[in-house]
Order: sequence, then C-alpha cells, then structure tokens
Amino acid sequence: MNLRTILTCAGLSLLTAACIREEAPNAEADILTCVVPGDVLKAEPEITNESVTLTVKSDADITSLAPEFTLTPGATISPASGTAFDFTTPQIYTVTSEDRAWTKRYTVRCVVSGVSTEYHFENVTLEPNNGRYQIFYDYTERGDSVTWASGNAGFALTGVAESPQDFPTMQDEAGYSGRCAKLVTRGTGSFGAMLGMPMAAGNLFVGSFDLGSALPDGRAAVRFGRVFEHVPTYVSGYYKYRSGDSYTVGSEAVSGKRDQCDIYAIFFETDDETEYLDGFNRFSHPNLISVARIENQQETDEWTHFYIPFIARPGKVVDKEKLANGGYRLAIAFTSSINGDVYEGAEGSTLWVDEVEIIYSDEQ
Repeated sequence: MNLRTILTCAGLSLLTAACIREEAPNAEADILTCVVPGDVLKAEPEITNESVTLTVKSDADITSLAPEFTLTPGATISPASGTAFDFTTPQIYTVTSEDRAWTKRYTVRCVVSGVSTEYHFENVTLEPNNGRYQIFYDYTERGDSVTWASGNAGFALTGVAESPQDFPTMQDEAGYSGRCAKLVTRGTGSFGAMLGMPMAAGNLFVGSFDLGSALPDGRAAVRFGRVFEHVPTYVSGYYKYRSGDSYTVGSEAVSGKRDQCDIYAIFFETDDETEYLDGFNRFSHPNLISVARIENQQETDEWTHFYIPFIARPGKVVDKEKLANGGYRLAIAFTSSINGDVYEGAEGSTLWVDEVEIIYSDEQ
C-alpha cells in the first residue's frame, strides 16, 4: 500500500479497507534502495524523502561512484541508475512515476561521518521538491555537508502550514549567536484529528524521517543515528523554552499541567539487525552504550547553558576496532514537547536551541 493512496483517502475522510484496496497503481516516485558497487561504504545508505546519504570509508575513492537504485514499480530515474559520477560534490537525481504524474528530486551525497561535532544552526535550505519547509544542515570537520532530520515532511501532509514559518521546525534569527533552531508544537487541524494525531511537536534530530512509516504512529518514522567514530562524553549548548497555555492528552485538556521540552543524545552499537533506533526503543534498546538527557529543564526567556554527561549503560564496552570501522552511531535530539510523540503537550510550546557541541574522547 502506498502512502499517497492512504493520504488521498484520509483527505476524503474515507480511510477504510475498501479505500486501501483501491490504491492507484504505480503512482509513486520513490527511491527504495541504493547499492554502491565496490567496498566503499561503512554503513547502509540513508534514504529520506528528499536525499540519499552514502557514508563512505575515509580512504574511499568517490570520484567515480556508480550507485544503483531500486524504485517504486514502473518509476524511472534520471540520470540512469548505475551511471558513474564524481561524488566529491552532491549529485541530483529525478525520479518520475510510471504514470508520469509525479516527480521527486533526490540529493545524493557522500560523507565520511554523518555527524558533526559542532552545530550553529546558521544554514537552512528549502525541501527540494516543493519548497514547503526548511531543512537544517551543518558541516563536519572535513567539510562534508550533513543534514538534520525533523518531522516537517509529515506535518506537510496536514495542509495546515502556509509558509515555512508555520511548520513545527524552523530557523529563527534571534539565536544565542547568530541564528538558531526554533521548535514549536503545532495543531494538525482536521486531518490530524481524524487520524488521532491532534498535534505535532517541533523536533530536530540526527538521523532520518521515513515518511512512508509515519502512519499510523509517527514513532515508527523516526530513525535515530549516524556513524560516529569517537566515544561521546558530553553534549553542550544553549536553550530557551516557553510552554504553551493548554496542556492536552489527545484532545482532553489537563488543568494546571505545564509542558516540558526534551534534549538528549544516544550512542549505540549497530549489528546485522540494528542499523538505527526509533521512537519506540531509543531509550530501551539493548544496543545502547550511553545516554545523555537533560534534567530539571525549565521555562526560561534567557539563553540557558546545558552541559549533559553521557551515562554509560551497565556492562557496556566499546570495541575500538568496530568503532573505527563505523560500527557505532550517535543521535542528538530536541523536541518542544517531551511527550509529543504520543500526542501529549501544549500547542504553542516553543524550544529555541543554539551552539550545540558534542564533546568526545577516543578512550573508553
């Protein structure tokens, strides 16, 4: 079942089994998988709604890579799958659905590490297909461009936003230094209410958002983590926070309760079954090595410094050889409503974040 069919039916208030069965064939324009010939990758390709990130080995020659793609049935891609390019700069691919009614642009880039150690939130670009919302990006120490993920792609489906500033995640001019990230808990209108998703917390995280998994539970769409070849010890930065006025659980108001933000980072080991963590298991998965999470977060109109240690899970040891070969991942995450992933919080709750840094060691 394709996502466009579900959303079309939902928009007509007819999310029924009959509607699901009557999906329009071959009307999608998605990259489903990516394979790169040769021994150049140190992680599975990360595919989002608008990009493919190839995490390559530090000594890989990326001047003539020929990625091969599988697409939704009947779709075509230009340039053709298997065409060799110099990936020292990102390449743009366009996927067209079989019925020719839909096209989607993907930016395909190579990075050595998908995680920077400093984030200033000065750089945004508009999503490449419709320009509806902003995507944050930063640079690693070696100059690779790496993007942040958010749930903006899912919020776009509600039709509520009229400009990038109406989305839950956006840039703000008044940062601690220069610009900053601004996250706002938004109502999702009649579309969200119909699906039992009445609000969307602003969020920003290292990883990817899988739009195709966003229904019926957004926690399944969040894919935390990118390759990190150091042992993180602290995450630091600055935040401001203001709770919205009316806290709700689903659609029920809770008198006297104030919303809270959340700021955390997770460091975990990958294996054959675990390439990323999601919204269900990010704090409970047995592959977790350490977690850094803010405590006693307060509402404040002043920029407030946070300096959060990574607390190791009992008995966990980092394999240095596996670490050097890309076998561990790191994610940092921010949200304007701590329980927003289960649709609890206050519309209007706002978190500002700036000047974030990951402090690390190369020793266990």
